[in-house]
Amino acid sequence: MNRVEVEKKVLSENDRIAADLRRRFKEHGVLCLNLISSPGAGKTSLLERTLEGFPSAERVALLTGDIQTDNDATRLARAGFPVKQITTGGACHLDARMIERALEGWRLEDLDLLLIENVGNLVCPSSYDLGEEAKIVVLSVAEGEDKPLKYPSIFFKSVLLVLNKVDLLPYVPFDIARAREYARRVHPGMEIVEVSCTTGQGLDDWRAWLEKRRAASRIKVTA
Repeated sequence: MNRVEVEKKVLSENDRIAADLRRRFKEHGVLCLNLISSPGAGKTSLLERTLEGFPSAERVALLTGDIQTDNDATRLARAGFPVKQITTGGACHLDARMIERALEGWRLEDLDLLLIENVGNLVCPSSYDLGEEAKIVVLSVAEGEDKPLKYPSIFFKSVLLVLNKVDLLPYVPFDIARAREYARRVHPGMEIVEVSCTTGQGLDDWRAWLEKRRAASRIKVTA
């Protein structure tokens, strides 16, 4: 069996498990979102600020993936919501089997929202369906505005672009208008929010997008 055949077999098995996860999420009314970015773009900070805005009774849980360490899970657990770390041990992405295993012991009927923080990488995670309702790509202004053109797959597959760390715009050579243009060149229908987890700028827009998505998900369940 050659490499292409092996990759197809792996992805086929992943898609089977992802389809089952998606069915289970839909059955229990859980909105699952998959956050993807380069290392250091600020996914964990965005999730921290997101959790800060939730009441303690919110039915939310998080899965966070890293090649090594449980640092992100430790940070996120401070908010008081259920968190599990998935340590891939070298793999540059999460896959559906990892999500399936991490959910063992959690009652999906007790959740409304599941947030997945993928491994920091713009390439490999784009190929793996995790059963999520939507992918979200996070791009910080400390990176190049041409990332959507360099890594088109993840921008094409993501419904939302979070342009993060906008408080740094006065200090870095990042053309935010061009970043938006490039993203929509790859994915014309892409929604975009601009945020700073340091100053709080734009976080209301992010939360509004999240609540809109949650409301739409609830309508689908009751329909």
